[in-house]
Amino acid sequence: MSSTLQIGLAVAGGAVLAGIVAHSAWSSRRNAPRKPDPVVTEPAATEDMGQDERREPGFDDASLPLPAAPERRASLDPLIDVIAPIALEGPVSGDAVLAALPATRRVGSKPFAVEGRNVSGGQWEAAQLGQRYDALQAGVQLANRTGALNEIEFSEFVMKAQAFADAMNGAPEFPEMREEVARARELDQFASSHDAQLSFTLRALHAAWSPGYLHQNAARLGFVAGLIPGRMVLPSGTPGLPPLLGLAFDSQAALAEDPDQAAIRSVTLTLDVPQVERAEQPFVRMREAATALAQAMDGVVTDDAARPLTREAMDVIGSELEQLYDTLDARELSAGSALARRLFS
Repeated sequence: MSSTLQIGLAVAGGAVLAGIVAHSAWSSRRNAPRKPDPVVTEPAATEDMGQDERREPGFDDASLPLPAAPERRASLDPLIDVIAPIALEGPVSGDAVLAALPATRRVGSKPFAVEGRNVSGGQWEAAQLGQRYDALQAGVQLANRTGALNEIEFSEFVMKAQAFADAMNGAPEFPEMREEVARARELDQFASSHDAQLSFTLRALHAAWSPGYLHQNAARLGFVAGLIPGRMVLPSGTPGLPPLLGLAFDSQAALAEDPDQAAIRSVTLTLDVPQVERAEQPFVRMREAATALAQAMDGVVTDDAARPLTREAMDVIGSELEQLYDTLDARELSAGSALARRLFS
């Protein structure tokens, strides 16, 4: 009888232990970061397969206009630059201009540039080898995201431009410092009041995400890996232009020795408004991307304070954004234009 009781207790204890182990394993799998789906090699498509059947899920490209080619214009512009014309005794070669340029192309925190008027076409451009120029001009930007051009920076600009002009046997003509510094402050005030960088936060509702799982789902919407660990971008359709959107997460998770065990519980989707053309409909794409990722990865879209963003709240943001676009257009600093990309950088 005693032996039978001991065996029964042992069996019962083993069952309880097995149950504990099984529950522990189940909990571990449940709480582990979600991993990407295994890559499956699909058979070659047959001729009777439709194009839509083979397409990866993503944005409806047909519903959005194709971006226009980037605007070609001189980099210096009186709207956002101090410009000092340099009179020459005669045409000079692009080789000589390039050789005389200062080692650094900045004055304080502001970009410095020199342009020449091409003898053959009459267009202002950055100096090129093998070309000849009958006039030159030096310039410095009035403002950027670091602030307005100040008196010290203006004086540094004068010295740098004068040294270059001397090397070219040219005579520079500088505008009045106080007027240009006042223009810089006014432009900086406008830019500061109309600089919008929007962000949505996507938070995991239950299980965390591994970097591979996040990359896989974002790639289905057109995102590609950025240059910085923990960053992905939705590239512009026009080569050379800034990305439409950014997607950022913990860089330590991106660099983890075992990425499958790295847990990501939130990612940030960003839009740098002045850098992207209005015609690209970047905010529409931002909303679509946030919604699609939330649905695919069991997440919720929130603001910076972790409050869920409703459709109505996003509509309000979109309406205010349209007003901002109108204001930038009226100031000839349209979002995505060469001037706006320089000013808001």
